[in-house]
Amino acid sequence: MAVIKPMIRSNICINAHPIGCAKETVNQINYVKSQKAKRGTKTLAEGGKGPKTVLVVGCSTGYGLASRISAAFEYGADTIGVSFEKEASQTKGGTPGWYNNLTFDREAKAAGLKTATYNADAFADETRATIINKIKEWNTKVDLIIYSLASPVRTDPDTKVLYKSVIKPIGQVYSGASLDMMTGKITQASTQPAEGDEIPNTVKVMGGEDWERWIKQLKEAGVLADGCRTLAYSYIGPSLSHAIYRDGTIGEAKKDLEKRAHNIDASLKEIGGAAYVSVNKGLITRSSSVIPIITQYLGVLFKVMKAKGTHEGCIEQMERLFAERLYTGADNSADKVPVDSENRIRMDDWELEADVQAEIDKIMPTVTEENLEQTVDIAGIRHDFLAINGFDVEGVDYTADVADMSKID
Repeated sequence: MAVIKPMIRSNICINAHPIGCAKETVNQINYVKSQKAKRGTKTLAEGGKGPKTVLVVGCSTGYGLASRISAAFEYGADTIGVSFEKEASQTKGGTPGWYNNLTFDREAKAAGLKTATYNADAFADETRATIINKIKEWNTKVDLIIYSLASPVRTDPDTKVLYKSVIKPIGQVYSGASLDMMTGKITQASTQPAEGDEIPNTVKVMGGEDWERWIKQLKEAGVLADGCRTLAYSYIGPSLSHAIYRDGTIGEAKKDLEKRAHNIDASLKEIGGAAYVSVNKGLITRSSSVIPIITQYLGVLFKVMKAKGTHEGCIEQMERLFAERLYTGADNSADKVPVDSENRIRMDDWELEADVQAEIDKIMPTVTEENLEQTVDIAGIRHDFLAINGFDVEGVDYTADVADMSKID
């Protein structure tokens, strides 16, 4: 038995609280249920619209988890999820996503929904074969595929070569303020530019090659429904972060993702379907917390958007994506989805509004350790950072002993 406290090293939390992760996942489910009631959303069984069977590749945290929750609990979809998580034992904790998946499966089954979750390498053809067999076993076809993988490594299924991704600028050193959310300390951090094969290797891991492979194999197996759609997620952000993000190694991978979306879209057009990249709003994530300038920017962004009443977290964005972008027409046809000139869905529309960015540009140069409370939503970003790992979640007794690290209740 042990009392579990967050273990944090340089803006990285290296442990998770089982009960907190479960509670936070239930909170997201309850939000979606409340939105369903508010919007009067009808499931297909109730004569409404929306997805029937959904596959989420990268289902355990962030946008992937939020997408799965939205599909299941607002639209009544049966879901299959795959992610690679560290499993917990009675005495050793698992990753946050492992607890999130357990909670989702428990709640979905209680709601009478079909659910299957695989803890497996989503990059492997063997995993794809397993998923295809499950879809056939369910005697159904998939009408929505969410691709939301964020991994530091990928093994090419053909060559078996392991590739590693990096978050680095290209061509020059990038320097910026680094805000430690837990201590409030601000330091200047520098990141060296990518070298050697780091750019193509990052594209290999984080680009669209694997997404394209998933859709190709699912289509060849005959498990895609007519009108099937697929989405992957991206980020553009403000100009101040472009050097480290949009114009850096990760940005090159995201550009590859967007390019391959056009290939996938052309393939799915043959069955009346479509492929999109949804460009989402900046959020505190396990990776964004360690990128210079990003944490401080997000802290200012949250403060500005909360004051304006437009701030959203993962679940709010994904629920809005489904309800106000994907499933808005009289039917589920793809031509009803509003997109930009690059066929991208812009969920970052509120973040990049001119008045929001102008206010951020005015505040950013003034941020100091002494005025953090006035200039940055330090409490908000700290909460989000902790809640990802099951800490600082309302209603959880963090002084209580956890007798079994593998259980979520």
